[in-house]
Amino acid sequence: MSSLLIRNCRVLQIPLDEPRATVLTGQDVIVRGNRIEAVQPTGQADISHFHDVIEADGMLVMPGLINTHAHVPMVIFRGLAEDVSIEKWFNDYMWPLESNLQPDDVYWGMQLGLAEMIHGGVTSVADHYFYMDRAAQAVEKAGTRALLGWAIFGSGGMDAINQTANFVRTYQGAAGGRIRTWMAPHAPYTCDDDFLRACVQKAEELGVGIHIHVSETMGQTEASLEKRGLTPIQVLDQTGVLDVPTLLAHVVGAMPGDMAILARKPTGIAHAPKTYLKLAMGTAPVRAFMGHGIPVGLATDGAVSNNTLDIWESLRLMALTQKQEAGSPEMMTIPQNLFIATRMSARVIGQAHELGSVEPGYLADLILVDLSGVHHQPLHSVTASLVFNTAASDVNTVICDGRIIMQERKLLTLHEGDIVAQVNAGMERLAQRVPSRRIQVYNP
Repeated sequence: MSSLLIRNCRVLQIPLDEPRATVLTGQDVIVRGNRIEAVQPTGQADISHFHDVIEADGMLVMPGLINTHAHVPMVIFRGLAEDVSIEKWFNDYMWPLESNLQPDDVYWGMQLGLAEMIHGGVTSVADHYFYMDRAAQAVEKAGTRALLGWAIFGSGGMDAINQTANFVRTYQGAAGGRIRTWMAPHAPYTCDDDFLRACVQKAEELGVGIHIHVSETMGQTEASLEKRGLTPIQVLDQTGVLDVPTLLAHVVGAMPGDMAILARKPTGIAHAPKTYLKLAMGTAPVRAFMGHGIPVGLATDGAVSNNTLDIWESLRLMALTQKQEAGSPEMMTIPQNLFIATRMSARVIGQAHELGSVEPGYLADLILVDLSGVHHQPLHSVTASLVFNTAASDVNTVICDGRIIMQERKLLTLHEGDIVAQVNAGMERLAQRVPSRRIQVYNP
């Protein structure tokens, strides 16, 4: 069994059910196989008993970050839909562009996005996209962890449901357990009720959850109320979607009654504040979700609405936008933000007791953050620096499932030059935008 000793580090500790953050100093973290064995004062462990030793020299060890909702391969379209409304973003840009997709584009795009996320300390991602068999192969190569859903629209009928169900069966538990799979209908406005019910039935048969977009804007909620007399959340409730574990992307347009529903269901919400700012979608009521006991996780969404897959940026923007929305700098405290970035993000993807903490028995998904840069000095508060100062480039080393996949900023599993060359080779073809070839129509 492999063994790893991380010597003389700081350790971020956050309780399971309480938004409180403390930092231990002078610690060793011991990893056996893919699990954390111990966190103990430096000097008690015999270095000769370990296959690998990392001299942390005071760097901070914290849980690997979790991106709870992304369309990672979408990095191949980065920069192609700028300064447009959400309607134009879908109908005139994104869905025409995605008509150009080929399976290899997803394979190389996934690798490119994973490389970017590893550099920023992300070890797990909940991804919702197409050709996810190729995405899974990229995850296996990268050495990261993923919850993957093959996105489908109601227009695809039962063939689409059966296709994604076959993917779920084939890749559930792949890559030594690092890959998990869920059903992934796109949204209530692109999937009718019968289609959603069929997805639920398939999820129940397979024993998995559902990853879906819902109430992305208040405009979507108002349109649903006008057409059906129901909010999108109520549609998901009536069709049984919320009766299985459900990862809900965005929920910016949540009504008070929606929160009461979600609080009773096995749901979690993925929060991607940069997308909301860029597309002027509004501000999700994160503090209200938390007040109802609804778990919220950090997300980037895709790189065409965010431009990066930098979860540190999402963390900072969440803190700032929630303070602004509340009209009070005392809201969304530093411990609350770190609680969402670690413990709650793990809960949202269904791994609350395996990820999101540096403690014995948890999976060894860990990152070492270098806080020695001038932008952190003087370091009066490690936790404040994590939320408001830390850049993706401060991540020095990344460990996933007990394996070092980036050390001293060098990727050990992916070859960046090859990935970039492969993606660049398809740029001209991928950038062709013919509105009549769109894969779907946005009409909430």
